[in-house]
Amino acid sequence: MNPRTAKTTIPGPTGALELLIDAPDLPPGQAPRGVAVIAHPHPRFGGTMDNKVVQTLARAFVQCGWQAVRFNFRGVGASQGSYDEGRGELQDLLAVVAHCAPVHGSNESGEPGEPGEPGALALAGFSFGAFVTSHAAAQLAAERPIAKLVLVGTAASRFAVAPVPAVLHPCTLVIHGEQDDTVPLADVLAWARPQTLPVTVIPGVEHFFHGQLPLLRGLVARHLGAS
Repeated sequence: MNPRTAKTTIPGPTGALELLIDAPDLPPGQAPRGVAVIAHPHPRFGGTMDNKVVQTLARAFVQCGWQAVRFNFRGVGASQGSYDEGRGELQDLLAVVAHCAPVHGSNESGEPGEPGEPGALALAGFSFGAFVTSHAAAQLAAERPIAKLVLVGTAASRFAVAPVPAVLHPCTLVIHGEQDDTVPLADVLAWARPQTLPVTVIPGVEHFFHGQLPLLRGLVARHLGAS
């Protein structure tokens, strides 16, 4: 962890959830652009909030002035509970959003991630985390504004990924590797095609973006910099 990363736990649906909160380096008195909640890949295959792609997403958000919140799904690391095939994991993600980026209130303590943190909300996820994030976005879009949505290596061949609400299309970035042998590109295109949702394809790249994490970070940062 870097000096601007804080580890904490919050109450979750089945017990404590473990979080890492990365703060941007901003001038005194300047608030973050908002809170970005980032979901990790499949817990049954070693996915954690320390995954390299998840860290890369967090770095991109922090670089662009966002507070990045990574968390371990239930049953991973110090998070309590057990794997629930995406259903409980969605509730975990929603609990993190409610705690770290509530709609109303004021944060008198000034601690990162405390209820009442002001600013916009962004959602991001990798692989299984993108699947869970898609359902969170579909639910939350009807309740509150979502400033940015980033889906990477979206697990469309393995799970029922939710369509992205039309209102979120202008602020959504979907990235996939051309040579992803975990989630074939064709399946992601089949999910995106009925929505007319663009997919950014990185040539020659596989599921975990080995050797291309700086490129991934740059693409996400460019998206975050767009209005």
